Amino acid sequence: MGAPMASQVSEDKESVEETIGLTGDAPKEKEAIEVEPRCRWSPLSWFRMLADEMHWSFVFGVVTVYGISQGLGGAIWRVASDYYWKDVQKVQPSAAQVYHGIISLPWIVKPLWGLLTDVLPMAGYRRRPYLILAGLLGVTSMLTLSLHQKLHVVFALLAMTAGSAGVAIADVTIDACVAQNSINHPALAADMQSLCGLSSSIGRLLGFSISGLLVHAIGSQGVLGLMGIPFALVFSVGIVLKEMHTPDFPYKQVYQKFVQASQTMWTTLRCPDVWRPCFYMYMSFAFSLNIQEGMFYWYTDSASGPSFSQGAIGFIFAVGSAGSLLGVLLYQNVLKDYPFCGLLFWGQLLSSLSGMMDLILVLRLNLKFGMPDYFFVVIDECISQMVGRLKWMPLLVLSSKLCPPGIEGTFFALLMSIDNAGVLTSSWGGGLLLHMLKVTRVEFGNLWAAILIRNIMRALPLALLFLIPKGDPNSTILPADILTGNDNIEAHEAAVIDIELVSLVDKS
Repeated sequence: MGAPMASQVSEDKESVEETIGLTGDAPKEKEAIEVEPRCRWSPLSWFRMLADEMHWSFVFGVVTVYGISQGLGGAIWRVASDYYWKDVQKVQPSAAQVYHGIISLPWIVKPLWGLLTDVLPMAGYRRRPYLILAGLLGVTSMLTLSLHQKLHVVFALLAMTAGSAGVAIADVTIDACVAQNSINHPALAADMQSLCGLSSSIGRLLGFSISGLLVHAIGSQGVLGLMGIPFALVFSVGIVLKEMHTPDFPYKQVYQKFVQASQTMWTTLRCPDVWRPCFYMYMSFAFSLNIQEGMFYWYTDSASGPSFSQGAIGFIFAVGSAGSLLGVLLYQNVLKDYPFCGLLFWGQLLSSLSGMMDLILVLRLNLKFGMPDYFFVVIDECISQMVGRLKWMPLLVLSSKLCPPGIEGTFFALLMSIDNAGVLTSSWGGGLLLHMLKVTRVEFGNLWAAILIRNIMRALPLALLFLIPKGDPNSTILPADILTGNDNIEAHEAAVIDIELVSLVDKS
């Protein structure tokens, strides 16, 4: 999820089920294959099917982390933090853009959180303690931002980064559950990603709908204090998540586990079928320069911009979330079986073209055609978010398919960190672009040039599409030697120490 996440196109195949042989889920997988067509158009039955196949606590964890923490909380946090930097700390848009990049740093080190959750259990559990830690970290950081009226910008940045770390730890922990269940239930891999996407989109829709009203009512600092509630729910997921207990874990073997996991990751990354799509994913995000802070400052400027209120800003983002939700539904019901290359080609192209709407808005061409700013921005945000989600969903599915068995959480976190490294590059590159073009709190004369440069750069990754595998979500990406090699390692370890490297959900 976040964070903005998320962070990716994983190819699943039925041969993975036979090769990995984790917990004897083949009969259950057949049931899933039979149940899926009947449940596809019934949301309640679909949720019930997922809960029956993978336990209700897993579904609750996904909805809480993706829907409430990253979706609802992330949406409210986005609006509140924008106003916090603008009105409380009074920084320039280029500085705010750089600060957002710094706040995303915990997402860059997601492999570290993944390694910890894979090989270093606490009190006999690999997932639950880290969710509890994430909840406590988030609650503490949000209360710090809320209760200190004159917090120095450095300490505010540290508190926000700590909160981001809490979201990242929760995200990588639930990602490990999703990746493991994608291996155990190949036919439900796309459904699990759709559950993540739907939860996130619905949460964002609700969050943006009330974010502006909350900022107007209690101020940005008060809203940041309310962000402790989603973190408290993440804490509760750590309490109820069903997971196998390992009471006598040999902690002396932790170093060996780290080395073994690192070797497996390196071996997998050296595979051309893995590093090539990873490189494409990084470049796809890095070339899409983020100048959102410049646009936000322009939105709320009374002289050069349309001077939108807090409520209007929240509603605009809410409509954008509705577009994101539409993108998830469109992918789940129409596009999820199409080849990756075709989906990514159109997603990247439409991303570049849809960005031109910002150019029309800043140049005020919409007014010449009689279309009010507010109405045009709503359409712009809806289309942009829908296109962004259609581009992101196949990358998520591809990422889950690239995970070798045994270190699913770690490797999926590595793939997400590659994406987030691209997002960080995009954010800092956008901040540098705004600074070079002298876009400030009150000067927006060159904002149109920043938008044009961003849109042109969004089209550049089209030249790298040859790096993406030719298959679709139902085909296999990982070579058989990686799958069988990890399977043999796990079988040997189980025989010697009766411990699996990854035991995400107790299925007994």
